[in-house]
Amino acid sequence: MSSRIEILNAGGYRSDGRTQYELRSMTIILGDSAKSLSENLDDSFSNLYPNAADGSATVMHGLTEVSVRVFGPREAQIRREAIHDRAKINVQVVMLPFSGGTANRRRGRGDKRLLELAAAIESTFESVIQTGLYPRSQIDIVVEIHQQDGGVLHTAINGVTLALTDAGVAMYDQVVAVSAGLHSTAVLLDLSHYEENDMPFLTVAVMPRSKKVTLLNMESRLHVTRFEHVFKVGCEAAEIIRTEMGNAIMARTHALASSAMTGELGQTQRGGGNLIDESGMAYEMEE
Repeated sequence: MSSRIEILNAGGYRSDGRTQYELRSMTIILGDSAKSLSENLDDSFSNLYPNAADGSATVMHGLTEVSVRVFGPREAQIRREAIHDRAKINVQVVMLPFSGGTANRRRGRGDKRLLELAAAIESTFESVIQTGLYPRSQIDIVVEIHQQDGGVLHTAINGVTLALTDAGVAMYDQVVAVSAGLHSTAVLLDLSHYEENDMPFLTVAVMPRSKKVTLLNMESRLHVTRFEHVFKVGCEAAEIIRTEMGNAIMARTHALASSAMTGELGQTQRGGGNLIDESGMAYEMEE
């Protein structure tokens, strides 16, 4: 069923004021500043992971907000499930009650939609993480959806990439994802909720250096004659997101290095001095 909102007007502008190929504003928070909002919720998975996360990230594409926490690599909690020559990856997706969405209802652990998202994320990163370096261990990834306005899957994938990087998990390459849809003959990027409901679209995740595709997800029909063009535009848009993610990682690295240097200088002073805590770094993409 089509929405009543005009997706693309005669002037080439979308319902939220963006142009055809324009991405939504992107905000990235890396490290300890990316706090979990579900720690006090009874139906969350936080009670399964009482220890502090090894890596964390919060990513916002427009109004869609997702936070990711990574635990591990660490010893497998259930020994019989350990794999002798590589690490086991566990992904769990939590949709917070206030996140909104079309159904506007609480989704439990066994919800089909959440299980599908977890399976897609797990399959995306199984070939990217160098699991062979961590035999008989496990890597737990917890994805929390705080707010959704379209593009939940690609926002979550970008968040997992950043959280794994923050945790220091070895990967062959970064994974960058984006959604692309077809309205009449026009390709639109980074779709909002209303746009996803009004047109066929796909979500593509690529490794920028090797140009390999780790995920191609389609939940609607797209004519084969249009598929190649939509796919190509999506891959080109991923390069832009990769640049912004790289800038955020670089800013986080500089903050950690500066904090370490400040701590070393402070300890040499008489009385110890005060240490500057810059463990969290926020980076916002300019529109």
